[in-house]
Amino acid sequence: MSGSLYVQLLDLTAGLVLVCAFVVLWRRDLAAIIRALAVQGAAVAGVAAVSGAHHRDAEPLVVAAVVFGLKAVAVPAVLRRTVGRGGDTREVTPLVNIPASLVAAAALTLVSYAATTPVVAVAPSPETRTIPIGVAVVLIGLFTLATRRKAITQIVGFLLVDNGIALIAFVATAGVPLVVELGASLDLLLAVLILQVLTVRMRTKTGGLDLDALQELRD
Repeated sequence: MSGSLYVQLLDLTAGLVLVCAFVVLWRRDLAAIIRALAVQGAAVAGVAAVSGAHHRDAEPLVVAAVVFGLKAVAVPAVLRRTVGRGGDTREVTPLVNIPASLVAAAALTLVSYAATTPVVAVAPSPETRTIPIGVAVVLIGLFTLATRRKAITQIVGFLLVDNGIALIAFVATAGVPLVVELGASLDLLLAVLILQVLTVRMRTKTGGLDLDALQELRD
């Protein structure tokens, strides 16, 4: 793979990770949010695959396959099943409305670029120049956790944080050892399965997935 093609593919996949984070904030439909999360997971896997192809290293390619299977297929499937079992299909009343959320996400992206400029300057390269994107996705994930009321969208916020961290790991270390990524991905899948159980219990007790309903619970 030529150097210019590598840079283009790396920028494309990393940029898609950031775009999907904005889509999560933009859409209200939970099914669309989960689709954006699945595309983001595929893009994170694409970053690892591009790195492996460029460096002619098989291990990042195996990691990319594992990440794709978990982040783009398995985890979104679990979330879709959770949404399909209930009647809540939209994030109706977030604490911060959609336009303000998008403006906040843009501001967080600018903050991430400003904060990571010294890090990139230490060793400028195509890989390190994508580190601000990973930091921005982490910040947007935390913002999603803080401003969304549905349990599903808060889980998505948690997964955005994980995807941002994974992106930083891939570009900052030229790939993550396979055993490390397997352990982290399996932990992520286990966490999502536990959260699914909790959301099912929440729906049974409150009739929905709106976290505000928990305030009405009494012993």
